[in-house]
Amino acid sequence: MATKTYIQPRALVRASGGPRYAVALAVDALGTGFLRPFLLLYGVAVLKLSVSATGIAMTAGSVVALVCMPAVGRWLDRGARSTVVAASMLVRVLGVALLLAAPAGHPWLFTAAALFLGMGNQAWPAAHAALVATVAHGRERDAALAGGRALRNAGLGAGGLLATACLAGGTTALQALAAVTGLAYLAAAALAWSVHLRAYPGAAAAKDRDDEPAPRMRVLLAANVIYVFCLNIPEIALPLVLVTQLHASPVWSGAIFVANTVLVVTLQVPVTVFMSRFARRTVLALAGVVLSASYLGFFAATSLGHGWGAPAVAVVSVVCTIGEIIYAGSATALVTALAPAHVLGHALTRFQLSTGFGLAVSPAIVTALASRGSAALWGSLAAATLLSASAVATEKDQGTRPSDYRLPARAGA
Repeated sequence: MATKTYIQPRALVRASGGPRYAVALAVDALGTGFLRPFLLLYGVAVLKLSVSATGIAMTAGSVVALVCMPAVGRWLDRGARSTVVAASMLVRVLGVALLLAAPAGHPWLFTAAALFLGMGNQAWPAAHAALVATVAHGRERDAALAGGRALRNAGLGAGGLLATACLAGGTTALQALAAVTGLAYLAAAALAWSVHLRAYPGAAAAKDRDDEPAPRMRVLLAANVIYVFCLNIPEIALPLVLVTQLHASPVWSGAIFVANTVLVVTLQVPVTVFMSRFARRTVLALAGVVLSASYLGFFAATSLGHGWGAPAVAVVSVVCTIGEIIYAGSATALVTALAPAHVLGHALTRFQLSTGFGLAVSPAIVTALASRGSAALWGSLAAATLLSASAVATEKDQGTRPSDYRLPARAGA
C-alpha cells in the first residue's frame, strides 16, 4: 500500500495535541524568540556584566541544565505528558523572574536565570515528543513532530523580529521584553496544562518489560552529536566564515539566517511527509549525506574568495538547510519508533542529552577548526558527518517495537 503523502491540517493539529496545545507551542516559541537571541545583550547592557562573564554564565547554565534530563525521563515514563510540558514552560518563568531580579554587576542571579531557562529549553523537546507520541502514531506522528518544529521556528523568527524592533528603546526596552517573555511562558504553561493528557502504561508497559528490551541507541546517540552541528551552521559557522575569511557584509549572514528559518517553516512538514515512504533510518542516513555534501560545497564556495564567495555560500546554505530539515524530520521520529512504550521518556531524554551536548560543544569546535582554515573546518565536518551517516545506516535495530505502537492515553485525567 502506498504511503499517504498529504495530511489534512485539522488532522495534523489533532495529532499534535489539539488546538489549545498548538497555541501553547506558538506562544512558548514566540516568548523564546523574544529573549533567546538577546540574553547575552541583556547581561551586558542591563546587568553591566562583561561579555566573557555573560557567555560563561550562559554556557554553564545550559550544560548544568542537562543534569535534570534523567529525572524528566523518569517522570515521562510514569505517564506524565502535558504536566511535564507545562513544567518546562513554568521553570522558564522562574528563570525570567530571576533575570528581572538580578542586580547590576553581580553574575550569580544571571547564572541562576540561565540555568532555569536552560532546564526548560532542554526538557521541552523530550516532553513535547512524548506527548505527541501518545496522541498520534506511525507516520501521522512523524508529521506532527515536524509540524511542531515548523511552528516553533515560525514563533522564534517572529519573536526575534519583534525583539529587534524593540532594541531601539535601550535598557528599559530589554527589561520590558524580558517581562513580556515571562508572561508568554506563563500563558503557554497554562494552555499546555489545560490539555490534561497522561499516558497509562499499565498492562501495556508490563508486557513491554516482559517482551521488549530497551533499544541499544549508542550509535544513534553518538551520531546525533555530530548531526546536530548542522543546527549551529547558520548561526555560528557561516557568519564566522563570511566576515573573517571572505570579508563579506554582515547582511549576508542575516539573509542566510532568515532564509534558513523560512525554509524550515515552509518545508519541514511537506519534506517529512514525502520522505515517510522510506524507512526512518534510511532517511536519517540520507540527511547525513546531504549535510556532508553541503559542507564540501561550503569549502568550494569559500575558495572563490571575495566577490563570488558570499553568494556561493548563500546558495550552498539552501542545501545545508534541506539536510537539516531531513535530519530533524527523521531523528526524533526514529527514536520514538525504536523505544518501547515503558522507556519512551528515558529514550527521548537520552536523545535530548546527546542533542544538548552537541549544541554545547559545537561552537568551541567550529571556531577552533575555523582558525585552522576552511579545509580543516569543512573537511572535518564532512568526514565526521559522513561517518555518522554510515554508522546510522548499518546499525541493526534490536529489541524494538513496531513504529505504530502507542500507550493508552486519557485527556482530562
